[in-house]
Amino acid sequence: MKVVIDEKIPYIKDALLAMGMDVVALPGVDIKKVDLLDADALFVRTRTKCNKELLSGTAVRFIGTATIGYDHIDAGYCSENGIFWTNAAGCNAGAVLQYVQSVIYLWARDNGCDLSGLTIGVVGVGEIGSRVAAWANGVGMKVLANDPPKADSGVRGLVALSQIAEECDIVTFHPTLNLSGAYTSYHLADEAFFGSLCRCKLLINASRGEVVDNAALLAAMERGAIGCVALDVWENEPVINIPLLNKVYVATPHIAGYSAEGKFNATSMVLDAFVRFFSYAGAVPQLALDAPEQPVVKAATEQEALLSIYSPIDDTTALRSAPSDFEKLRNGYNLRREPSAYRIELVGKY
Repeated sequence: MKVVIDEKIPYIKDALLAMGMDVVALPGVDIKKVDLLDADALFVRTRTKCNKELLSGTAVRFIGTATIGYDHIDAGYCSENGIFWTNAAGCNAGAVLQYVQSVIYLWARDNGCDLSGLTIGVVGVGEIGSRVAAWANGVGMKVLANDPPKADSGVRGLVALSQIAEECDIVTFHPTLNLSGAYTSYHLADEAFFGSLCRCKLLINASRGEVVDNAALLAAMERGAIGCVALDVWENEPVINIPLLNKVYVATPHIAGYSAEGKFNATSMVLDAFVRFFSYAGAVPQLALDAPEQPVVKAATEQEALLSIYSPIDDTTALRSAPSDFEKLRNGYNLRREPSAYRIELVGKY
């Protein structure tokens, strides 16, 4: 069985080879129809657009995207042409939570701000947004959550986006990117949204670049409507808005979900789906993560501990220094470990 994979998906090539598959590993942006003519399965990340142009006339029956997002897959075309696809829902929720925590803790430290008593707006409360909301509540913040699909399905306690704009000190975006339909999230944060902000001190986008209108965001920052902005995702990646890059507080190259644990989870999930789809009866290699080199973190506070495990400062410096290397920085990213990989010891001042 021939399988084409994005070469940057960790762990999967060796596993498939051990299962006896004929594996072709390519850069995700370079996967072409000719590579898939006789391929049974395809494993991708967000940089491979799985649509009619790529898939028509090929033998592909299975697509596994090692990502939470799936806006790069034309689900309608796949359904009409008998191509099964699956994503890795929730795989990197812990990594994105870690990113958001680190951004907020860094901002609080730099501004001498006590998080307790602040109000945070969480836009999109799927796997990631729900975790962010739970953590924020746990550190004493008031949480307002917005998710129109969930609200319409009967979930209680959700608020309108307008209320978040009016009442929140921090706003963080985590919706699925929907380009059309009743729940479109394209430019969810647009000129009107920024014009309605009343007290936003920090805005974070770690979902998809198109959720936030980058031109409107820059204009809002220039007129002082927002205190600080942290962007991990950008419109028109990898060609990003340089004036915006130079103005935001934190700027990273779409790596919020790039932890070793997140990648491990994603690979495990899509590999399991592959095994089930093709009714593979052979032995499946057991993937495993090694312990970090220094598994104990000592700090006076949880905030200091988490920032010692990961801070977005170095990633911001790297992107600002070489914005044209966005894709290189992303693809060559040294996967960080999540807090769960460490034993944290709070030892007071030391």
